[in-house]
Amino acid sequence: MGAQQDKMYCTRYLDGQGPPALIDQANGDVKGSYAEVSEGSQPEGQMTWVILHRDLPGYTGDNTIQINYVFADGIQTDKHPNPGQTFLGMRTLAYLPDNRDGRRILGLLNKAFYQRLVFTVATNENGEDMVTWADIPHKTTPDAGKDSDSYPDPDYLKTARKILKDKGIE
Repeated sequence: MGAQQDKMYCTRYLDGQGPPALIDQANGDVKGSYAEVSEGSQPEGQMTWVILHRDLPGYTGDNTIQINYVFADGIQTDKHPNPGQTFLGMRTLAYLPDNRDGRRILGLLNKAFYQRLVFTVATNENGEDMVTWADIPHKTTPDAGKDSDSYPDPDYLKTARKILKDKGIE
């Protein structure tokens, strides 16, 4: 009798009473909400991070997260200015305070990195195609400075979070 009930359960699905077909879900024929994941033009690269036992200006008492980005030289795709041509890679560092907000931004940056939104390939002033920052701000200088790439900057984490949210990274 248990087998017959199982069969009746399966029959309900076969009669269209179960969950929507995957093809209907993929085509958006199902009511509900979903976020479309966009992918940027960032070339293949690597993002790692380490904790430094030092603080950043404006974040006394917190350690520092140092993000390491590495891109090898490569060949441009159709998402880049000169498909089929070479581009120069890069190595760069960025810094966040090692606190709750800094770790949250790190997670969002990691998500953006794997959606290929953090870097792109562009032509520099010398006419060379190279990996460069896209439009997500980073702090690349850990010590106090006068430019926008350094600390202290009390609004940086809030600004970065808003820009990432505007790109669908939450």
